[in-house]
Amino acid sequence: MTCMFYIGGMQEEVKSGATAAGRYHSHSIPLDMEDIERDWDKPIQEAGIAAKASVIVRVGMLDLGAGTGSFRVREMMHRIAYPLGVHVRADVNLTDIEAACTDGSGRITEVVNLPTTGINTERIWLLEHFADWFSVNLGTGSMYHRETKVSAGLMQHLDMRDASQVSADMAKQLREERHQARVAERAAASDEAVEDDEAALAGSAVDAAATIADASTDVATQSTDNAQSTNAVLSTDDMQSADDTQPEINETVIDALVAADGHGDDARGSAEQLAMPRKPRTRLRAVAGERTRAWRERSQRPPKNGYAEHFDHVGERAVARKKHEITVRDVHKRLDMIERRKPLYSPALSGLASACACASFVFLLGGAPYDMIGAFVGAGLGQWLRRRLFAHHLNQFFVTFVCVAVAAFACVGTLRLIGLFNPVALQHDTAYIGAMLFVIPGFPLITGGLDMAKIDFPSGVQRVMYVVCIILMATLAGWMVASLVHLNPQGFESPDLAPWVNCCLRALFAFIGVWGFSMMFNSPQRMCLVAATIGAITDTLRLEFVDYGLPPEAGAFLGAMLAGLLASAWRSAVRHRLLPPHLGYPRICLTVPSIVIMVPGLYMYQAMFHLGQFETLLALDWAFRAFMVIICLPIGLAMARVITDKSWRYDM
Repeated sequence: MTCMFYIGGMQEEVKSGATAAGRYHSHSIPLDMEDIERDWDKPIQEAGIAAKASVIVRVGMLDLGAGTGSFRVREMMHRIAYPLGVHVRADVNLTDIEAACTDGSGRITEVVNLPTTGINTERIWLLEHFADWFSVNLGTGSMYHRETKVSAGLMQHLDMRDASQVSADMAKQLREERHQARVAERAAASDEAVEDDEAALAGSAVDAAATIADASTDVATQSTDNAQSTNAVLSTDDMQSADDTQPEINETVIDALVAADGHGDDARGSAEQLAMPRKPRTRLRAVAGERTRAWRERSQRPPKNGYAEHFDHVGERAVARKKHEITVRDVHKRLDMIERRKPLYSPALSGLASACACASFVFLLGGAPYDMIGAFVGAGLGQWLRRRLFAHHLNQFFVTFVCVAVAAFACVGTLRLIGLFNPVALQHDTAYIGAMLFVIPGFPLITGGLDMAKIDFPSGVQRVMYVVCIILMATLAGWMVASLVHLNPQGFESPDLAPWVNCCLRALFAFIGVWGFSMMFNSPQRMCLVAATIGAITDTLRLEFVDYGLPPEAGAFLGAMLAGLLASAWRSAVRHRLLPPHLGYPRICLTVPSIVIMVPGLYMYQAMFHLGQFETLLALDWAFRAFMVIICLPIGLAMARVITDKSWRYDM
């Protein structure tokens, strides 16, 4: 078996067995098909439907493989299809996409199947920039960023390991260019002001000379006696008065220029707007009016060949597009680089992030320091092992069972070792549950709920069933460990702390917990810090409200809705240039990590433990508690999207 890949614009043949990709990437679109190869070096907008569909479906495949919901996958595919003049009708599920594409002259159906699912927030973020770069180069506007240069810079430096730093450098360069442009504008404005004042000064001097000449003529006509002597005296006086007046005029002008220069910075913005000529603006308005009328006329025409006005923009800006033509090869080259980017963090660093996140999770659940230590060791070792096993493409459910068992044994062993010096550590039988929280499938759980909120039940139900399977394997492994070592988890005993100290520690550990989960999702550090800030605010408020008598379900709803609103506000601030453009991240990359820490993992593990002990009523009690909290989390996020997003507010 031979697979064809395109790397750096060159065709490279990879033999079966040479790399893992050749064996496991059976879902890859075959780019060596004849109808794609013949358009490989054509501009993408002039390529055939097969080449266009290969780009559209591959972008959707990469987005789906990164763990995002089906509604975002369809939105991304439409964003790629629109500037190409292609209609897309896609059926997106947990691991497969079936898309029918047509461009008015041909149609094609593509089906891709992913071997597994995962989470990669960096890829979700890069695909947003790719969509903007793609749209801008094909003549349509950007949707993700106002600063298209940032997206263009990222697409030119995908070989760099830290794409977040590249984005920050591009934003800094853009800011410096704007500063230099403002300085140049100020210098030009000051030069124009000096020239205008000099012209005004010359004009006033001419007027003064003319006035003196008129006055001398009047005096000469009024006096009939001694005309010559009088004229001589007048001319002498006029010369003296002119000499005395000229320095005063110069000093007055200089003072005016100094005053104007001193206030130039404050008045620059309004002065520039007032000094702008009106004709170009009127012309722009006329052009905009003509475009609006032309658009209305096109929309009122019957569709050509049975297709709607979706295709009217194709060829509208052909001249502008030729300046930035991108070929099919260019597009797939960048998608290759996005797909093959290595994880940002090594297995050891990912294990450390998991250890910090689970230890923080235990504190928020009411655990003591010994519980946190046991969870730290167990979760760190379990996540490190999971990353190592996933590198060999092993089955997810098998890996989950093995890693949870190892984490639970490591936690119990750590506490037993500490118990040799302090017997109190032996009483913390619930700590092993905290060590297993790193396998909570919070991302598919939340995205599944959001899919169902968008009336996409096939994808939503599949994601929820995937979550149930992962939780069953994890809780089964935990129950087996508890049975083998004779554990009896009764819950955490909250330490006795002052209310204000408890609140501050909750904010701190919520920040650390969300930061750790974000790193496990492969988020860049800047994205981790933004998500952690949102999570520290929302989770602390949730826990404080619950302490004051609010039901946990209502607290979860309010916390998730607040997280969604804060993420939308952050995104809006970036779009309105209140924040640097490199800090603009997809909402799902900020909201899901910030509320994963609200998922009631303790309730779910307690339910499975009591079920294994055949204590049915207790198992149902814990299961229904977990269920009520779980459904409130995506409902809260969906409510925030309904408030801030028209596409969620209306059924379209």
